[in-house]
Amino acid sequence: MSIFALILLAFSMSMDAFAAAICKGAAIKHASVKDIIRTALIFGIVETITPLIGWLLGHSTQAFIAEYDHWIAFVLLCILGIRMVRESFATGEHGSPSNPNDCGCPPTTAPSKHGLGILLLTAIATSIDSMVVGVGLAFLDVNIWRTALAIGLATTIMAAVGMSLGKILGAKVGKRAELFGGLVLMGIGVSILVEHLGWLN
Repeated sequence: MSIFALILLAFSMSMDAFAAAICKGAAIKHASVKDIIRTALIFGIVETITPLIGWLLGHSTQAFIAEYDHWIAFVLLCILGIRMVRESFATGEHGSPSNPNDCGCPPTTAPSKHGLGILLLTAIATSIDSMVVGVGLAFLDVNIWRTALAIGLATTIMAAVGMSLGKILGAKVGKRAELFGGLVLMGIGVSILVEHLGWLN
């Protein structure tokens, strides 16, 4: 995987966390620097670990399905991409089409609503895609450590940006970010398939 593809993959995988961070930034009226750093680090650490877990799961079965590895990577990336695109057009539990800045999170300043446990669960929920991508990467010639660190770093940056700008941007930008991330994932999946099948040779 080229550096350019790695960067695209890393930032596309950070879009779920970015959208969630925007939601949290919009819900917390006055997010402190400590809140932003804590949120960004938790999202980043979880997003670094989950691709490694997925890679280990995929690597354990690689010998049995090596002949179809590129198809598996293609299907997984496209399914995730399509799901992200669909979610980018969906509204949250509390959101409505008439209010595109409603992120779907009830506005509150209560610390219990944004405690460590809730934050960790949110980070895990938004990192499931990274675990599935890690499974797909097990069938490709990639440096999983570099890839996982890139995803974690991109997520940390985007989560911090999302928290910082949540009140200004609202959920609309987060949804557009998910749309972009989904399209990038599908593009990477197609490029992997084309490369392995030698269609451009």
